[in-house]
Amino acid sequence: MNKITVLKATDITKKFPETVANEGINFSLHKGEIHALLGENGAGKTTFMNILYGIYMPTKGEILINDKPVRIKTPLDAINNGIGMIHQHFMLVEPLTVLENIVLGLKEQGIVVDRKAAKKKLKEIAELYSLEVNPDKKIWQLSVGEQQKVEIIKVLFRGANILILDEPTAVLRPQETEPLFDILRKMKKDGKAIIFITHKLDEVMAVSDKISILRKGRLVKTVDKEGVTKRQLAEMMVGRAVLFEFEKKEKKAKETLLSVENLDVYSTQQGVKVVEDVNFTVKKGEILGIAGISGNGQQAIVQTIAGLRRAVKGKIVFEGKNITNKSPRYIAQIGINYIPADRIGMGLASDLSCIDNAIMRNYYKKPISSSWIINYKKSEEHTRRIVDMFNIAVADIFAPIKLLSGGNMQKLLFARELFENPKLLIASYPTRGLDIASTEFVRKQMLKIRDEDMSVILISEDLDEILSISDRIAVVYKGKIMGIADAREIDKNTIGLMMAGTRLEDITL
Repeated sequence: MNKITVLKATDITKKFPETVANEGINFSLHKGEIHALLGENGAGKTTFMNILYGIYMPTKGEILINDKPVRIKTPLDAINNGIGMIHQHFMLVEPLTVLENIVLGLKEQGIVVDRKAAKKKLKEIAELYSLEVNPDKKIWQLSVGEQQKVEIIKVLFRGANILILDEPTAVLRPQETEPLFDILRKMKKDGKAIIFITHKLDEVMAVSDKISILRKGRLVKTVDKEGVTKRQLAEMMVGRAVLFEFEKKEKKAKETLLSVENLDVYSTQQGVKVVEDVNFTVKKGEILGIAGISGNGQQAIVQTIAGLRRAVKGKIVFEGKNITNKSPRYIAQIGINYIPADRIGMGLASDLSCIDNAIMRNYYKKPISSSWIINYKKSEEHTRRIVDMFNIAVADIFAPIKLLSGGNMQKLLFARELFENPKLLIASYPTRGLDIASTEFVRKQMLKIRDEDMSVILISEDLDEILSISDRIAVVYKGKIMGIADAREIDKNTIGLMMAGTRLEDITL
């Protein structure tokens, strides 16, 4: 039986002054279908979805909803045609409540909102799709997963039958991903049509029915999930075979580069101890992986090493020198570079250009500046070297960095820190938001600097990543180290038990 086509895009092309983002894309979406849109960072996925949602107008092409041609010039046109979009970076007003965010901008609510009726409708939607959330809570009081539920309720409240989810798991913890997939499956069963933008092949295989692959703005192929493998999808995305496993050279343990001794750290807001009596070392030329469920103190540990938090007890020693509670600039000058988990809030300035972001760490050094005057010719040359070396998709290095895809922002941040040849690179979730080719590249780069006797502290919740490139693995639970083991002598199950609070010595390996 043929499925009902609810959306059809024909020959969609979008040209910007310096680039063609989409060219000749033909795409169909059916009722009760989850259609994954795959592609590398900068492949044109988000541009195409922004056209369907009315943020951009296509240069050429036609969109049909339920076989009728439509002109979607604004997001309001999209909403009126039953299309809702959940953006990667949420569009919520944090000081307002859940209910207030849901009804915000609804014309039918008028000047006086019927809170009782709105709350009743919200509750019905929440119960139908397991989207339970307190309507009276402020957005800032919610977890990221709960905020995403609010975004989904918001589009369903407006009557959306076609949902576009742009990288919906990029901001979620691993344990929040499967509940989201359960929600999508319920909506599919109810006849909703879902476009799921991602670059994570495991997620594509877990939840999608059909898969369309974009490469360099063009549609490469649309396939059924059952007829394709992850390796085939990766090759279609990148245009070549992609490594899923890495060869790691055997290395003998060298001298200690960094030691953390009896470290205690308190949270910056609540005054609660978030790191307690932590001890570990990092050897010269090794990758130390730190695993743990988000929020268990791993960020506080590395931020303290980087000089961004204060230790209240213990000490940090680097190359034999006590660097405890030294300034971030001092830490960077002695050869410790830090890639933060929050690339926009802490790592980059989104309103500044690629050039400004590329020189942010060394703007006061020669040849970038002399006598506190920045040499913009040298700055531009420096930025172009970084962009070319790391294959970062940038249309205009003078434009604000917020115009880049999330993955290309992450690549620029990683490249900026690595370009300085640090002795120790602290990398928090360095492949989060990256496509499969960029992930492969970053992991290779970390192994390369390890082989050149630089050291890496890798924070990741991706256990495959931790196991494949780390030499030793430390596991953190509630601010304490549950154990440190050789990566060759530990498995996912053991790491999982430690992440849940079991000490390594209490596990039979």
